Amino acid sequence: MKRRQAINGSPNRVAQTRAPDKKRIIDSIARLAKELGHTPSHAEFIARSGISAHRIMQCFEFWNDAVRAAGLCPRKRNARVGDRELLEDWGRHARRSGGLPTVHGYRRKGKFEPSTLQWRFGAWSKVPEAFRKFAKGKQEWADVMALLPGCRGKGTSELNWDSPLCTSLHQVQQAPLGDRPTYGNPTNFHALRHEPVNEQGVVLLFGMLAKQLGFLVEAVQKGFPDCEAKRQIAPERWQRVSIEFEFESRNFRDHRHPLHGCDLIVCWRHNWDDCPKHIEVLELSRVVKSLAESEE
Repeated sequence: MKRRQAINGSPNRVAQTRAPDKKRIIDSIARLAKELGHTPSHAEFIARSGISAHRIMQCFEFWNDAVRAAGLCPRKRNARVGDRELLEDWGRHARRSGGLPTVHGYRRKGKFEPSTLQWRFGAWSKVPEAFRKFAKGKQEWADVMALLPGCRGKGTSELNWDSPLCTSLHQVQQAPLGDRPTYGNPTNFHALRHEPVNEQGVVLLFGMLAKQLGFLVEAVQKGFPDCEAKRQIAPERWQRVSIEFEFESRNFRDHRHPLHGCDLIVCWRHNWDDCPKHIEVLELSRVVKSLAESEE
């Protein structure tokens, strides 16, 4: 035992390699804030503390929740923008363009990131309905209201804004074209234009976020498990981890993978309530939401 300690280091050094718990994260935030003289941003904390975004998310849903737990106020540049400000800017862009803003067009000329509106109102396609409720009865927005689809017929008077037709327009589903690919909801998170709809999309998104989440990918293969990686567990300390990619976590069960030989399921949606406790789950939809909130 003494020889092992001499080779691997002191017991205190070994203890430092354990995964950060909530208290360690809170203490690290407070300590870094004192060093910097201001509340650290999400990016500053990851860069200086050696604690990955993935570890933070295991303890806190959003970065600002961790900041508040440390007794600090979130930085003003990360303050939540009000719905009114978002919708007014969307409406101004619609007025200038003479039609409903596209994601690409709004990104070029709008005040905010399209992803901010998408997360606030559920999807880009739901923003017009949110604007309709916001602008109802406000004469200054009458010209923009007239641009909303289906709520003014050609050569007819305006429809009742509370009619089933108007209130359900954003939920209309059209018949698909058999020779065209399909896409997930618009997300425009970094370089990803749409949410993943299959396992391949999950693999791509994980590759985009691996470094930010504290992973180094060693190998990817067809057989089980899909990926061999190392993840940072402490400053200057890494550990090997076996990863299986799935679109939904319960696909792991449906594909009848062995319950041993995999440390981590990386998925878009976690819906496996009976997932064995020894298998960790990284839900990328939650990661995207959390990172978008921290960058807002």
